[in-house]
Amino acid sequence: MEDVHHLERTPLEEFMEVKTTYDLFRQCAETYPKNEALVFLLQGRNDEPAPSLTYSQLLQQIHQTANFLHRLEVGPKDVVSTLLPNMIETHLSLWGSEAAGIANPISPLLEAAQIAGIMNAVHSKVLITLPPLPGSDLWDKVKEVATQVRGLRSIVTVDLPRYLPLHKRAYLRIFHLRPKRLGQIPCYDFHSMIRSQPKDRLISGRKIQPEDTASFFHTGGTTGIPKLAAHTHFNEAFMGTILGSVVDLQEGASVLCGLPLFHVNAVMVTGLGPFLAGARVIIQSATGYRGEGVLSHFWPVVEKFEAVLFSAVPTVFSSLLQYPVGDYDLSSLKYAITGAAPMPKEVFVKFQQKTGLKILEGYGQTEGTCVSSFNPPFGESRIGSIGIRIPYQEMKVVHRHQEGNSYRDCETEEIGSVIIRGPNVFPGYTEPSKNEGVWLKDGWLDTGDLGRMDTDGFFWLTGRAKDLILRGGHNLDPAMIEEALCSHPQIELAAAVGQPDAHAGELPVAFVQETGSRT
Repeated sequence: MEDVHHLERTPLEEFMEVKTTYDLFRQCAETYPKNEALVFLLQGRNDEPAPSLTYSQLLQQIHQTANFLHRLEVGPKDVVSTLLPNMIETHLSLWGSEAAGIANPISPLLEAAQIAGIMNAVHSKVLITLPPLPGSDLWDKVKEVATQVRGLRSIVTVDLPRYLPLHKRAYLRIFHLRPKRLGQIPCYDFHSMIRSQPKDRLISGRKIQPEDTASFFHTGGTTGIPKLAAHTHFNEAFMGTILGSVVDLQEGASVLCGLPLFHVNAVMVTGLGPFLAGARVIIQSATGYRGEGVLSHFWPVVEKFEAVLFSAVPTVFSSLLQYPVGDYDLSSLKYAITGAAPMPKEVFVKFQQKTGLKILEGYGQTEGTCVSSFNPPFGESRIGSIGIRIPYQEMKVVHRHQEGNSYRDCETEEIGSVIIRGPNVFPGYTEPSKNEGVWLKDGWLDTGDLGRMDTDGFFWLTGRAKDLILRGGHNLDPAMIEEALCSHPQIELAAAVGQPDAHAGELPVAFVQETGSRT
């Protein structure tokens, strides 16, 4: 544990050179102005054009994005929701929103009612999304959302076709014109509007404070209206700082991003952490690992960009085993990070043998701004363990008393509730009722997971206090599945559980009782 916890010899205030995400990008632009910060592979292939931004350009366009949002009357407490695939503009939208107001990334996979529910919960003023595109139902969702979100003032559309070859781009712009209005709501083109904004400063003159709310991330998966977790600027700046430090990323190193940018893992592990280290983030297709051909071109991309690190859920590792390494040079790869669902031991062992890299299995949640523990990169890894706590964050196992918020510490190897406390722990959910029973005395957060700690400080999960089903990294609430099944007139009762699966971690399985049946 010495290899990461030696950082704690430095007081936290000294360790944290930047305390807001805006200051983080300003420091990056000053330190690494000409280094590539972002590279976008539209299809995730090694043989396609790779548009990019340097750190200097990234800060300039964050300024322009924030300044345009300021023109749309977005202030420090106003929310900008983003409904976007993975692309350079997704980063600009996220960090520009945090510089002007509060960012709220939303999964495009959610249904319109869920999206509207999230936006109403945070009182979204602006939505940044894609315009109508063939083969995509996103604009249909936006049209429905626009009628349901009460405070929505503006819609901003990002021109994804600008990354296509000229002839395809021309076709889309002729036959799929970008809208000027949606009902009474004005629509603006992202690039046209930011182009005229100042690059060198925030015109609002805003002085962002570490305790200011930076973002609202939704928790949960693809069913139900998820809970919304608030992050402060300090939460996110700390997470970026700690990730870059413990993995020891070097300036100019390449990090692959294939997870969705509405999720804290992609935003922090393959975003803020690499940025602060001056690394280069390669965005692997607009739809990430889901993109057609992304996994089949994974090893060529690793070789071309000399990738050092990537993060993925266990299903991606399982799928990559199907593609031979061949003669591709993977010597640059040092680590792969996994979490979100259990990694089958056979996949773990086979993947490390095939690639020669080290898999760092970790653990975290949106409420902890992403990471709470992981197997140390330079020390012993224990397969099946979620590793040791990150520096400056406390983590332990306790037995909760039945009443109130009190507890007793568990003995070594005793199973109990896993709790965390530290600079990465969020201030709470947006809905006060969701915070009931979550906080224990002295500021500890109950993660909702059960586990144990061994004599060396490694944590092992043993179950979940709330029986969420973890399918391929998505949290599926059994209650949502059961509710949908019980809406059928021939089903009286339903119970959904997770069944272990070597590929997906868990698959939902439902047991039903027919109406009128006695069994």
